[in-house]
Amino acid sequence: MYINLKLFLKAEYLALCKRPFRLRRWFFVLFFTGFFWIGWCVVAFGRLLDHLFFPGFRKQQVREPVFIIAPPRSGTTLTQSLLSLDQERFAHVKLYHTIFPAVAYLKLFQALARLDRRCGRIFSRFVGWLEKKCFGGWDELHPLRFSKPEEDGGFFVYTFVTEAIYLLFPYVDDLWEAGFADALPREDRRKLMGYYRSCLQRLLHATGPEKTLLSKATQASGSMDSLLEAFPDARFITIVRHPYQAVPSHVSLFYSVWRAHSPEIAKDSAESKAYARLAIEWYRHLHKARSKIDPRRYFCLRYLDLVRSPAQAIRQVYDHFGFEMSGPFRARLELASQKERGFSSHHSYTLEEFGLSKEWIQDQLGEVLDAYSLER
Repeated sequence: MYINLKLFLKAEYLALCKRPFRLRRWFFVLFFTGFFWIGWCVVAFGRLLDHLFFPGFRKQQVREPVFIIAPPRSGTTLTQSLLSLDQERFAHVKLYHTIFPAVAYLKLFQALARLDRRCGRIFSRFVGWLEKKCFGGWDELHPLRFSKPEEDGGFFVYTFVTEAIYLLFPYVDDLWEAGFADALPREDRRKLMGYYRSCLQRLLHATGPEKTLLSKATQASGSMDSLLEAFPDARFITIVRHPYQAVPSHVSLFYSVWRAHSPEIAKDSAESKAYARLAIEWYRHLHKARSKIDPRRYFCLRYLDLVRSPAQAIRQVYDHFGFEMSGPFRARLELASQKERGFSSHHSYTLEEFGLSKEWIQDQLGEVLDAYSLER
């Protein structure tokens, strides 16, 4: 199972040796290190069992997968949740899929779910209580539940090539490749995509071999070239939200975790600015990738259109790709769309809080703003 040990060791060195000693940070880092390697070994063992008991996953086709890719805080969660209602067409990624990416574990959880239904859902009620305890504080920012649609970034935690590591290791410039996989050497990119394909094969083999894979991958904004090489027949949905709103919202999400282990990091800090630069680079990289993709396999949604009329936005996606809507899906979509139109987030941040400005974004992304007719 692939892991980029160079990035892992560099992150540990930066946190433990290159920064002033902080007992709180050391505790978080050392606890994470132990937990990470336990999880890595558990997953590696499950994937070894797959080769022994479920070898058919290696022949599983990943035909024309659909990737929802946009910088975070751009409406990818809403888009994924609506598309995942098309249960007849899509096999979508759930949080527990990314934590246990092995057929053996997925089959085990399916068996437990069947048993739970026969026992009055005692286990599922306990899990619901646990989810509220563990994830409830994130509900306003990004709701997390084990069995709900989720982005596939969890697959990449085990490789250490993921922006998620910046939650604990906020050294973006030094660990750039973690959030921008296309900057890795070609051989590392090949191994990373090989591991990713094996995760998707396992998911499809366990949950719907004949279905189309639906994946939400915000961090893939920095690995578009790698994805295009690994999945040349893929379809891509991207969403354009004005960076004036998306960038500070994105930074704030990570800042809320930084202050838990490193309270000395200020909002207007070098870490915040470095993370904002990564978000800016994702906008650029996605815009460049657009010219490399067959227009028939690429569709761009505007964030404002999505939140104003979610069902209409999804219908546009289906029209573009030539997908047919089944009657049951159409009904589920309309019902979900009505609920979403009544939702209003209270999560709001400004560029200035993090030492950023509209002028800076205009200077960095002028071409992108003009290309999508975004107000300056």
